[in-house]
Amino acid sequence: MQVGGQAVIEGVMMRAPGSVATAVRRANGQIVVHKQSFKSVTEKYKWLNVAILRGAVGLIDMMYLGIKTLNYSAEIAMLDVEEVENKNSAKPKSNGVDQKLKKQSNLVLAGTLVLALALGVGIFFIVPLYLTTQIFEIEQTAIAFNIVAGLIRITILLLYLAGISIMKDIKQLFRYHGAEHKSVFAFELKANLAPDIVKNYSRFHPRCGTSFLLIVVLVAILSFSLLDALLLKILGSLTLPVRLLTHLPLIPIVGGIAYEIIKFSAKHSTTWWGRILITPGLWLQKITTKEPDLAQIEVALVALRCALGLEDPVNYSLIPDSNPIIEKQI
Repeated sequence: MQVGGQAVIEGVMMRAPGSVATAVRRANGQIVVHKQSFKSVTEKYKWLNVAILRGAVGLIDMMYLGIKTLNYSAEIAMLDVEEVENKNSAKPKSNGVDQKLKKQSNLVLAGTLVLALALGVGIFFIVPLYLTTQIFEIEQTAIAFNIVAGLIRITILLLYLAGISIMKDIKQLFRYHGAEHKSVFAFELKANLAPDIVKNYSRFHPRCGTSFLLIVVLVAILSFSLLDALLLKILGSLTLPVRLLTHLPLIPIVGGIAYEIIKFSAKHSTTWWGRILITPGLWLQKITTKEPDLAQIEVALVALRCALGLEDPVNYSLIPDSNPIIEKQI
């Protein structure tokens, strides 16, 4: 059984076969859990569960789920802010818990997803192509052009991660990211899911999304170099508009190939060549994960146990003696 997760605001989302649970720690120390049944698109439509295609489809699937769980954790954080404001105000500003925990509309989530994808494509694919075209005289050299564009992508990624990592809130998020990895490792190695035991496991995991981003950059260099070489033979020369029209539609395939590489390398991470494949991604996780404390590991374990059905989310209801927040299958 394979599990995975994501750090959210003051918490962790864990996904197990058939369900997802998000555990968030409130300012008063209480842990609340949001659990929902979940089947990925590739699970619903078996014909999509083929090599490369499943990775491209799964990326959109997980981005949607990730945004949804981030929204939930943000709503919990806002409850704490409003409680403080209400204590300092003669008139309450909140209309109650039910209003604040209302379900986000699919339209809003879809819009957020489209915006996130557009920004990602713009910053990490279009900008490097533009800069390489404008700064370097290598537009008609397939391999050199794409190596330089790839190095620019890596530079942008590293600068972005290094920049956000110094922010207080992001450091906290990265600690929960480390707690998520430690918990997944402990589960995979069949360890006792207790914070004082889980803390001894590594915070670096070969299936991390950070590693995926790095693999995408490397796969893009090779894939786009082959494509450009073919186009140069057919067209004789390449321009920025031609590259945009041919490279951008290939991005889902690049993502699908990167997914298969991550999956393959994680499965063989104990071999010498497998360790070579996963090492660059593990290095990058030195930025995106931080050592968590026992309280943060506890939150990750609550999410994991609830996702696996080992613990009832009713024990972590937002309101004492109320029903847990459980959604129908999405």
